[in-house]
Amino acid sequence: MVVLPTMFFLGPVVGAIIVYLFLRMQVWSKPDAQSVASHGLWVGIIGWMASSLQGAMSAGIIRSNPLGSSAPATPDQIANALAWPIVACLTVHALGQLSYPAPKAPRRYAELKVRRIRDFLPRKLAWTTAAIFGYAALAIAWIATLPAYTAVPPTPPGQSPPEDNGYMGQGQDGRIPGLELALWLGGTLLVLAVGTWLVLLLIARRRQLETLDGDDNRTLRTIATNRLLRTVATIAAGLASIAGNFASQPAPGATWQSSWFNILGLINMAVLAAMWWWRVPELPSVLKAPQVTSAKTLRSDPLAHGAARLSISLGAVLGVIGGLALVAGVVAILMASRPLDPGAFPIVIAIAAAALLTAIAAGEVLMARNYGQPEAQLRWPRQAVSRGLLSFAIGSAAIFAVAVSFAVAAESQTLTPKAWPAALLLSAVVAAAGAAAILAVRRRRGIPESEGDAGLDAALRAISLYRIVRTLAAYCLGQAAALLMITGDAWYSVFAPGDGEYPLAPSPAITVGMVLAAIAVIVAVVPVRSLLGTIPRSDPAHHEERAQ
Repeated sequence: MVVLPTMFFLGPVVGAIIVYLFLRMQVWSKPDAQSVASHGLWVGIIGWMASSLQGAMSAGIIRSNPLGSSAPATPDQIANALAWPIVACLTVHALGQLSYPAPKAPRRYAELKVRRIRDFLPRKLAWTTAAIFGYAALAIAWIATLPAYTAVPPTPPGQSPPEDNGYMGQGQDGRIPGLELALWLGGTLLVLAVGTWLVLLLIARRRQLETLDGDDNRTLRTIATNRLLRTVATIAAGLASIAGNFASQPAPGATWQSSWFNILGLINMAVLAAMWWWRVPELPSVLKAPQVTSAKTLRSDPLAHGAARLSISLGAVLGVIGGLALVAGVVAILMASRPLDPGAFPIVIAIAAAALLTAIAAGEVLMARNYGQPEAQLRWPRQAVSRGLLSFAIGSAAIFAVAVSFAVAAESQTLTPKAWPAALLLSAVVAAAGAAAILAVRRRRGIPESEGDAGLDAALRAISLYRIVRTLAAYCLGQAAALLMITGDAWYSVFAPGDGEYPLAPSPAITVGMVLAAIAVIVAVVPVRSLLGTIPRSDPAHHEERAQ
């Protein structure tokens, strides 16, 4: 019987909420084609990351040495290793459809034609995916006939190894009956197929986006189908690779080898490469649109205002500063901590965030010195921060508060040094740096605008505010991740199982922490592409004089 801990599903639920908020932030109000395309790309990236079967690759193998690397061999271990990637991947793609905004216009556009799944299926990709599913089913059926092997434990010191042990008593791995693993893999493949069909049904039945025309809406469904099928095809190939690894396991005895070649694993890599490079359709309006405003085009455009080019260059500098701060901090911890002190990671996160916020404030000071004029009117953006980003930042702060509360409860039961007081102190410093950066944006001298540059000052302030709020949101998620992973081992002390049995599942706090850390990194690198289009592009020759 599998014993589930109290609040066992808290981690996945929190992860799903964060993913939903992140995707919703991309298309919050009235998304244009570029925002919708970016939203679809993130759905594909997150879904691909969640679909990894790496933890199940040795499923069914019985390790000879229990102190060595573990492999899922019992029913509860196999179920956890196979279920979570499948559920996570399908959930991400479903959230991608559910995170689109609902129609808000007084008159809604409706299609009389009933939308069917096959109307949006890419034919070649659909047949390829079906073939991969069939191949996986054959591989699973093949291992159902394979026998079990009894693991040979290592020979204790002072005893002679068995005569038929070709590796001098180091131990030989075994495996469970092939039929047992085949049932697990077959059930997983069936769940994957049914879940894929349900998500395809959701894609077909989802309401039209009122900001896109009919062609874009139809292509958007095809894009979502494309990303879903490519991901589930790699999962199906991964299940076949698990079966191949199980079948390649040599029988214990004099000819036993500690390594072997899995031909189905090679096929899995080929499928992965093919799906990775499979072409994704583009929205017709994006293809027909003129050159898209990007950081590269603005930086190289001679008609772009110097202040705009400075703001674009600051974005690249922020990436370098954040990366160097994190890498230098981690290297310093690894070199100075013997043993490794996990409590130092909150310091690294805080230093990186404070460095980014300081750089943003310094950029505002430099912009005011080079391009600002005391007599120029200060223009504040109509909407300083989008509601989507603001809601995501508030949610991130709430998650950090929950993580601190858990750390307080967990560390109150031990005599070890506490991590949460330092996290709160560091957060106060980062909050002060964020407030100073916002104040620098608010009080920066205005940039003179001609008729062709109207809106430049407000657009640049909006970009800086976006970077500040983005950094603070990423900091909250990163600091929450650090606290949960530091104190995660005390989960079952805070939430003790009702029956008193220690669960087999790992601490949900550590799992949630890893998910939060990944999302924090993603949030920290989300570009301001959607705001670049608000920067006017005109001849700024008469604005190029620097303030003395």
